[in-house]
Amino acid sequence: MANHQIISFSAAAAIAPTAASTDLESCEPADGIVGQSTALNDVLQRVRRVAPTDMPVLISGETGTGKELLARAIHHRSRRAARHLVSINLAAVPDGLAAAELFGHEGGAFTGADRLRVGRFEAADHGTLFLDEIAELRADQQVMLLRTLQEGEVERLGGGGPRRVDVRLIAAAHR
Repeated sequence: MANHQIISFSAAAAIAPTAASTDLESCEPADGIVGQSTALNDVLQRVRRVAPTDMPVLISGETGTGKELLARAIHHRSRRAARHLVSINLAAVPDGLAAAELFGHEGGAFTGADRLRVGRFEAADHGTLFLDEIAELRADQQVMLLRTLQEGEVERLGGGGPRRVDVRLIAAAHR
């Protein structure tokens, strides 16, 4: 993933008030996205444009604006659609455990790690990883994430050597 720019757009724009219409031809009900407005049409056009690429995507918007629905729409239109879409809400992960969730761990890597656990990156290999509330990652975990994106490798906590991963990253933030 090295040398790739990140595509960014706002989910909040899609719910901006516009002239109402009963014509729902532009809706995407298969993705759970329902509605019609110029702003929503613009966001859906961006989804269609970015989906066939492997570029990382950052979706911004307040809680409830449909960031995860947009991530699913991108995944379902991508060349990775037949593979897994793995999601994690980083705001819901206890402090300090995000690295174990994302990269996995070997048995004995830390107290309570009694067996090997595959992380979200490995689970999403050849598919898409959706990181909701990415801004909640601590700085040291952001460094690990950046290295994984640059090198295309993960290293489970506790060692075991690097493992190649091919993951399309979609991230979301509310700020």
